[in-house]
Amino acid sequence: MHAPIDHSATDPLQRERDHLAASRSALKAMREDVESLDLRDVTGTWVSAAVLQNQIEQRIAALADLAHTPLFFGRLDYLHAISEHLAEDTGGGARSASGKGGGGRRAGERFYIGRRHVHDSDGDPMVIDWRAPVSQPFYRASRTDPMDVERRRRFGYTGGELTAYEDENLTDPAESDTRSALLAAEIEKPRVGPMRDIVATIQPEQDEIVRADIAGTVCVQGAPGTGKTAVGLHRVAYLLYAHRERLARTGTLVIGPNRSFLHYIEQVLPALGELDVAQATVQELVGHVEVRGADTAEAATVKGDARMAEVLRRAVRSGISLPTEPCMVIRGSRRWRVPAYELVEIIEELKDRDVRYGAAGEALPQRIAHAVLLKMEQSGEAPDDRVQDAVARNSAVKAVVKQCWPPVDPAKLVHRLLTDAEFLAECAEGILDAEEQAAIRWTKPGRSLKTAPWTPADAVLVDEAADLVQRTPSLGHVVLDEAQDLSPMQYRAVGRRCSTGSATVLGDLAQGTTPWATGSWPEALQHLGKPTAHIEELTTGFRVPEEVIAYASRLLPAIAPGLAPATSIRDTPGSLAIDRVLDGPDGLTEAVIEGCRKALAREGSTGLIAADDRIPLLAEALTEAGLPFLAPGTETSTEARLTLVPASLAKGLEYDYVVLDEPAAVVAGEPDERTGLRRLYVALTRAVSGLMVVHSEPLPEQLRG
Repeated sequence: MHAPIDHSATDPLQRERDHLAASRSALKAMREDVESLDLRDVTGTWVSAAVLQNQIEQRIAALADLAHTPLFFGRLDYLHAISEHLAEDTGGGARSASGKGGGGRRAGERFYIGRRHVHDSDGDPMVIDWRAPVSQPFYRASRTDPMDVERRRRFGYTGGELTAYEDENLTDPAESDTRSALLAAEIEKPRVGPMRDIVATIQPEQDEIVRADIAGTVCVQGAPGTGKTAVGLHRVAYLLYAHRERLARTGTLVIGPNRSFLHYIEQVLPALGELDVAQATVQELVGHVEVRGADTAEAATVKGDARMAEVLRRAVRSGISLPTEPCMVIRGSRRWRVPAYELVEIIEELKDRDVRYGAAGEALPQRIAHAVLLKMEQSGEAPDDRVQDAVARNSAVKAVVKQCWPPVDPAKLVHRLLTDAEFLAECAEGILDAEEQAAIRWTKPGRSLKTAPWTPADAVLVDEAADLVQRTPSLGHVVLDEAQDLSPMQYRAVGRRCSTGSATVLGDLAQGTTPWATGSWPEALQHLGKPTAHIEELTTGFRVPEEVIAYASRLLPAIAPGLAPATSIRDTPGSLAIDRVLDGPDGLTEAVIEGCRKALAREGSTGLIAADDRIPLLAEALTEAGLPFLAPGTETSTEARLTLVPASLAKGLEYDYVVLDEPAAVVAGEPDERTGLRRLYVALTRAVSGLMVVHSEPLPEQLRG
């Protein structure tokens, strides 16, 4: 009787499945080990116990096994043994896969590359974190530079099940260099749900940005579909891995253009095991006042101009005055007189120093008190620090400080600036002309700070004033996405949040859709306070089909003449369709609904993008047609795959199929033609697999022919 055949010994795919099953079991055991920790005998205060409990809960969450997310996506077979420090997982203490604790090294080491570190019961790694140094060749090795890798293996998955693998023998001269079919399939996989991570598909030029040193700021000019947003998020994950203790102290932040966008990307970092990265919009960062109004394009442009920083600096310091009378301090039976000229010298010195207004105001009573102590010492007394503190609290000293260096409330100051024409003229003299001053003044100021018609640009001014009074705390690293739409004053607001840290700035000048949109990255980085940042340009697209990006790129000479046209590795014939409707508005709506039906007949998500003022009409038409739809930022599912997207919210989002309604209306919805064409460029480049343009009005001339 023959023994049963062990297929795992002869079938490479089965061996890999066995390793996946074993790795999942090991991850489960790692999680159970943490869950079984007993904190009852831990000594310390209730505060330290609470902190430790929170850390354990975060660790348990980070060890979650996501059923439909591959635990590993690649394998590296090295030609030779590599050094111990490269094999170590600094985030989890992994050791080489070839021996216990680094012993028994031999040639031909093998490492499985995945989203997080997994080790067995002996502490030996079964999966290496993609951020570890030993994993880097998975992204950068090539036939011209194999980086000592004999074989790179990629794995294909279906619903979490390992179904295929593909090998590249990087040192075999007989093997031709062909495009990875599994890599292409992963890139082109239908998109349902939130934005996915790209950890399995990171390209060499993207990996260089991801692993750039934390000390420097990186600016990425990325054409549509180049993965710049995902690169920025993976850079955060990498920095948290490589500099965890440092960033745990200083913090990280991802800044996006709106909440819909942030909701779309919010699952990327948790999928990589990073749970503590805050997300915010610029408007949320500067939420000192309740926004109740809106500016004209002219007013918002002036308020967003960097010249406003000097106007505000003058306004903050406008209340400083020089004393004309001495300060008389009475202590017991003695009187101590600080003459006016000494007080003037102290105040002038504080004015000349580059310190915040509030900090200087706090220092002023101590400086006056110090002058009094000098006089005490000259008279033979021996005062100490307690005496100086008492003198600083003396009513006479406090009166001088209140008169000469009055406290400043940032919101009240900006309110006065925008309502008091004389005060604005005084602060803006030689900076803003009369027309600009008139443009930013409120016509109806409201009865109080709470009811004032604060606009988004006003909130940024309040933030600037607040920083002039008291320094804004800095984070360790900030990722700023869709940065091209920020005004200089908004850049300054973000820059304050990373003044002692670094930043990753992501954007596309061609997608700037505000009247104050960034003109150049060096200019933007100057306002951000990072003039020496390194600028990288990504022009190769991995998402948008070549036919679609080529069509959209016809707009580039009009909207961003200095940018090189983007290209795409995805040659997808038939991915672009132009449907001209000749029977009026009703026919246009019918054609759009039919386009949605065709798109929904295919696998994946569909976005119907239209000018903002056409959204109510299309929403009604979709409802009448029995086509349920979602709002931007709402997570799609297999049951709900259609999203109705106002053109103003399309930036940063992507769908498998896009139906674009009436391009001329998208252009007309903006205050000027260039901004309108840029908005159209954004809408045209949201499709991952196919784009249908439906129109009854003539297309913009740049798209004709």
